[in-house]
Amino acid sequence: MDKQALRERTWDALEEEGIARFPFPPHGRIPNFAGADDAAERLADTAEWRKADTVKANPDAPQLPVRRRAMREDKTLYMAQPRLKSERPFLELDPAEVSDIDEATTVSGVSKHGVPVGPSEMPEIDLVVSGSVAVTEAGARIGKGEGYSDLEFALLRELDLVGDDTPTATTVHETQVIDKAPDPAPHDVPMDLLVTPERVVRTEGGEKPAGIDWSLLSEERIAEIPVLDRVR
Repeated sequence: MDKQALRERTWDALEEEGIARFPFPPHGRIPNFAGADDAAERLADTAEWRKADTVKANPDAPQLPVRRRAMREDKTLYMAQPRLKSERPFLELDPAEVSDIDEATTVSGVSKHGVPVGPSEMPEIDLVVSGSVAVTEAGARIGKGEGYSDLEFALLRELDLVGDDTPTATTVHETQVIDKAPDPAPHDVPMDLLVTPERVVRTEGGEKPAGIDWSLLSEERIAEIPVLDRVR
């Protein structure tokens, strides 16, 4: 199956088996799932999590427990602004400065509580948490198809804020764990940790992107994302 067929199959299964949780439908998004809290707890039991002081996480619903756990454990949290369109495309949530962690870690609350920062204002990231539609035990991740998660990693890599040794993790339901996926492209970010409500899988990983593959970006898309033009 190609990636879109795998997405559709996974979204359908989550809906038909009653696993999907709000927001509905699961289709077209990083799907929320029953047991997301348990998956976050399992991630928090890993050495990679315990060592991390700075965490970059996606803003989607299934990783909300991860984001809240990070801030409650005094980890500084970074989330990308929608489509990276701001001059300062990341939002910083410092637990020492945030009074309402529950609100601040939501999609709507982060824009109120987060401090916009550019990559040059950020420290090195200790752990990257990504949402997935599907993922293999070898660490091949399938997102919702827009490519922003991979682009965010590549942007941070260009500025040496992440590297080959930066652990990458995703929390998913067992239904989202698939046997096979198309071969990853060089710009795809492999997952080192696959965490479900039942288990933690340390994957085969793979080589992480060395930076931005400019050949994949049109001039129109670069113009839409101001930080890309500056980095180039």
